[in-house]
Amino acid sequence: MPDLDLVLVLACALVLLSILVSKASLRTGIPALLVFLAIGMLAGSEGLLGIYFDDAWLARAVGVVALALILYAGGLDTRWESIRPVLGRGVLLATFGTLLTAGLVGMLVLWLTDLPVMQALLLGAVVSSTDAAAVFSVLRARQVRLPGDVRSILELESGTNDPMAVFLTVSLIALITTGGGSPLDLAVSFVLQMGIGLLFGYALGRAMAWALDRINLEHDGLYPVMSLALVLLAFGATQYVGGSGFVAVYVAGLVMSGRVYLHKRSLARFHDGLAWLAQITMFLTLGLLVFPSRILPVLGVAVLVTAFLTLIARPLAVYVSLIRSRFTMRERTLIGWVGLRGAAPIVLATFPLVAGISGGDTLFNIVFVVVLASTLIQGTSIPMVARWLGIEGPAFESEPAWAGEPVRRELVEFRVPETSPLVGRRVAQAGLPAGADAVLIHRYDSYLVVRGSTRLRRGDVVLLLADEPALRELEARRELERRPTLAACETDLTA
Repeated sequence: MPDLDLVLVLACALVLLSILVSKASLRTGIPALLVFLAIGMLAGSEGLLGIYFDDAWLARAVGVVALALILYAGGLDTRWESIRPVLGRGVLLATFGTLLTAGLVGMLVLWLTDLPVMQALLLGAVVSSTDAAAVFSVLRARQVRLPGDVRSILELESGTNDPMAVFLTVSLIALITTGGGSPLDLAVSFVLQMGIGLLFGYALGRAMAWALDRINLEHDGLYPVMSLALVLLAFGATQYVGGSGFVAVYVAGLVMSGRVYLHKRSLARFHDGLAWLAQITMFLTLGLLVFPSRILPVLGVAVLVTAFLTLIARPLAVYVSLIRSRFTMRERTLIGWVGLRGAAPIVLATFPLVAGISGGDTLFNIVFVVVLASTLIQGTSIPMVARWLGIEGPAFESEPAWAGEPVRRELVEFRVPETSPLVGRRVAQAGLPAGADAVLIHRYDSYLVVRGSTRLRRGDVVLLLADEPALRELEARRELERRPTLAACETDLTA
């Protein structure tokens, strides 16, 4: 039995090392996941630290939970307005494009190796999904500019093609182990899983926003705990009833991104940090699971699969899925090149190991090399390919430009009367007009910094920064008593 203290020290040391090294990776444009995997391999049984780890079930469990957290954070960071124009093409690319990629790679593997047909198709399914999180880290680090629709379809595809790859992998494993099922059964199962995932994701996303906004917790630190529990509940409940938990958490995050609720910004930062921790933990664990000596026998096949996937299968899937779309040929070519393999393929590669499928170890090692090679080659060359294709757009994640005259806002004091309906409400639930922001509350002989969860009391004097329309609305509602104006300032939103 390993020493718990030593395990804790080594685990924290590896996480801290990953964080520090990732800073350097951002400067060089190398995706962080490549760094995390390398650190895991160096610490593994055949690496410098010699940490023996051969538990595929634990690696899969860690990977599934981590992938769910990553997808939720991705949905939370996605704006519906940005993906709506490309929704149809994005979903087609994430479903049909993923299926076509899996089939093409499976046929190549069948021709290159002596694996049975189903195992060859299984390998194609495992490597069929992309990891745009790695892509966007490269774009941010190298300041690559892409048109809005190109960014949006890559963003949408990354959140919706992982569930498709999971479905294909699980279905093929079931066919291999049980030998039952027909194409019609698989089609019905796919529709049910995705449909239940969409329905549960939308419903639970709205329920999560309502719960976070209406359930009054005395300690602000409990809200992140509650949010995390709700995300995992959404994933587990959807999986339990036969739906796709991965679809559910991504859709729930997408719904949450468009809702207003308490601590929205702090919870978004919490889940962003949690997603990073999930990525680091997942890739370190999967890196530990790799035995480099077992990779050498499959290295040649893995390189050929990577080349075929990068140069033929992925581009062909993109061209077919985006045919007769408004994307130009150059944009389609770039979308085809931006198809890094990442988190999902390595996690899915543990499924055959856990299921005890013959050749599962070989499949895992091939997938590991494919992910490494794809990340290294495509991840570092995206800026060069974008420049070569002449793809230009607004600065990545640039803030929207505001037009108009400077807005005059005043600092005004409002008193909360004893009979006001706002007594006992939180500031976030007070229904302040759009042009009014609460800054401070004078209560007794002290001043309180306003938070969304701060409750209003009788006699509170609230300092508001408000424009003229908001002040007129507040005075008309008579829920607050206005006191003499303190100051005025001009806010230039065009600056």
